[in-house]
Amino acid sequence: MTKQTFLHDRHVALGARMVDFAGWDMPVQYTSIIEEHKNVRENVGLFDVSHMGEIVVTGKDAVEFLNSIVPQDISLLKDSKAVYCQLTNMNGGVIDDLIIYKLENQKYLVIANASRVDEDINWMSRCVKNYDVNIINESHNYSMIAVQGPKACDFIKSLGVISLPPFFSIAKGFIFGIDLWISRTGYTGEDGVELIVKNKYAVELWNNLLSKGENFKVKPIGLGARDTLRLEAALHLYGNDLDEGTTPIEAGLSWSVPKNKKADYNGKQVIMDQISSGVTKKLVGFKMLNKNIARHGYDVYYSNECIGHVTSGGISPSRGDNIGLAYIKTLDNLAVGSTIQIMIRDKLHDAEIIKKPFVAKRNKENN
Repeated sequence: MTKQTFLHDRHVALGARMVDFAGWDMPVQYTSIIEEHKNVRENVGLFDVSHMGEIVVTGKDAVEFLNSIVPQDISLLKDSKAVYCQLTNMNGGVIDDLIIYKLENQKYLVIANASRVDEDINWMSRCVKNYDVNIINESHNYSMIAVQGPKACDFIKSLGVISLPPFFSIAKGFIFGIDLWISRTGYTGEDGVELIVKNKYAVELWNNLLSKGENFKVKPIGLGARDTLRLEAALHLYGNDLDEGTTPIEAGLSWSVPKNKKADYNGKQVIMDQISSGVTKKLVGFKMLNKNIARHGYDVYYSNECIGHVTSGGISPSRGDNIGLAYIKTLDNLAVGSTIQIMIRDKLHDAEIIKKPFVAKRNKENN
């Protein structure tokens, strides 16, 4: 049986088409994916992301423990700040990609992907060793609502929030008298916040956000548009663009891996060797040169040789063409501007390697 968020009945009442996503019954769309996508790019979209995991790590060795399981240097994280990082295995492969918040000294909040919560906790527990830490799964106690779009922050401020936390920061707040966490993060490439709230307040918060958002054209948005939005922003989807057989360096995430971190962590040697010596495969962005759509798993060819596979692909409502991400062999003569081919229904179709992200990100605006 699929799990349901506390907002499930609200989605059904709003006419959403529901689908199974990572074991959760989730709304894929309310009206149309393109309409919802454009509303987030132009106005404000409301997402139920309560399927995401919340893991709290506490204890006197919390910093040292977290530093031993992720490439990022958690010791540099200041109170209320967040960092994007990966949970790596012994070979440097990505068990999950995470956001870690420092709530206070010796207390950290880890946001995990819905499909990986159990695997993450199992791996983290195996890595505890002699560290004095507690790993607490709070996932079923909290709901999360994302408010995203160019007007999102103005909308939240109109509800009485005097100031919002800076980009990639978190703060306690009150909205409609509800005590919650406000995080300046998202998965769309737009500015906005993610609201973490106790389950018992989730429906009240959702209903009020919709009812008070008319002037800002706030609309509920499903997972379909969430995927097209994150793809345009070239944000990774675990299970497609990231997995345990792929390192952060191969995934194009070397910007998130410090080169001078002293503490050891799982897979560090492999990752450091790739930074210094290069990789044999890399993640590239591409656009189709015709109207065909490249889907996850399709083979990529160059000079009649299969050199990789598509990890994510679909339409780009903002650009008006079809785009995708693919892992390909690292070849000297393949770069931005090169033509590759995608095998679609037993026929090769031309595509061009282009820069990522596919649209400009607008999620680092000042308050």
